[in-house]
Amino acid sequence: MQHHNFSKVTEFLLLGFQNLQNCNLLFFFFLLVIYCVTVCGNLLIILVVSTSRSLHSPMYFFLTQLSLSDILLTTTIVPNMLRVMLNDGSSVSFIGCLTQFYFFSASDALECLLLTVMSYDRYQAICHPLRYTSVINLTFCLRVVLFFWLIVLGTVLMIFLTLSSLDFCGPNIIDHFFCDLEPLLELSCSDTLIMKMESLALAILFAIFPLTIIIVSYVYIIFTILKIPSVTGRQKTFSTCSAHLTVVSLFYGSLIIIYAFPRQQNAKTLLSLFYTVVTPLLNPIIYSLSNRDIKQALKKLVINISQSIFSNYQSVYLSYKTIEAKLRLNKNLHLIYRKK
Repeated sequence: MQHHNFSKVTEFLLLGFQNLQNCNLLFFFFLLVIYCVTVCGNLLIILVVSTSRSLHSPMYFFLTQLSLSDILLTTTIVPNMLRVMLNDGSSVSFIGCLTQFYFFSASDALECLLLTVMSYDRYQAICHPLRYTSVINLTFCLRVVLFFWLIVLGTVLMIFLTLSSLDFCGPNIIDHFFCDLEPLLELSCSDTLIMKMESLALAILFAIFPLTIIIVSYVYIIFTILKIPSVTGRQKTFSTCSAHLTVVSLFYGSLIIIYAFPRQQNAKTLLSLFYTVVTPLLNPIIYSLSNRDIKQALKKLVINISQSIFSNYQSVYLSYKTIEAKLRLNKNLHLIYRKK
């Protein structure tokens, strides 16, 4: 028996948000603004951490990686989603759809792992402060981040290859704003059992297991904080992990609700919009507003940039005045010469 590893479907039709036809253009500009603010906000976090020596610590290093992951996630989803909205539904090629799924899954998995290692960083800093610097150092951070990128890209590639080997005989309509796994499997005319088993293993490896580590870490953190005698000390210690806990709650909360209500398509679409578009926007805002060190570094960066701009303006202005004075002098000399 011959197996044909080709797809009869060469493109998919993404419907986007069919219930927003009356305010589609307004929603388009709203999401466009969110995307621009998200990219600029996360780039600003990376710039602030990179230029400020006071922020050269493991926690902020992982924060820059989280910002990179957020940029990758929102850039994978939003530009194509805006095209779908502008055209009231748009087609995407078969390989383009699978490529979007690959980078979406990779950035999602990477964010889960980064949130996990950030919780471990807070656990070591609060529960074992004396050995923190010996455990969480630069070598550890670089090795962990490199390992995360390699394991994510490699594992998701296996899912990508399995998905690309499935046959899609039609229909080719996806009632979503991006190429997610579940709607793709619903359109396949092949046996998807292996694909579902692989996706379950992926969910356990990159979602359930990391969430378990995060919960256990915060249980130990809370017990350690409760042992601190002073209220001020407890508040100060908890403030160092409040931003991370908020981001974890938003990210995992939306994921859990999506899989808790698998049949509610409208709810899934809105929640998918939340963790693919809104969460990457909120992450830099949460960290910048709740972290005093980042606010101080950001203020210092703004002052330095302002001073640099003012200094450059002064240099240009003085150069202009110097050239103007030379031209005036040459003109006067020319007039004197003509009079003679």
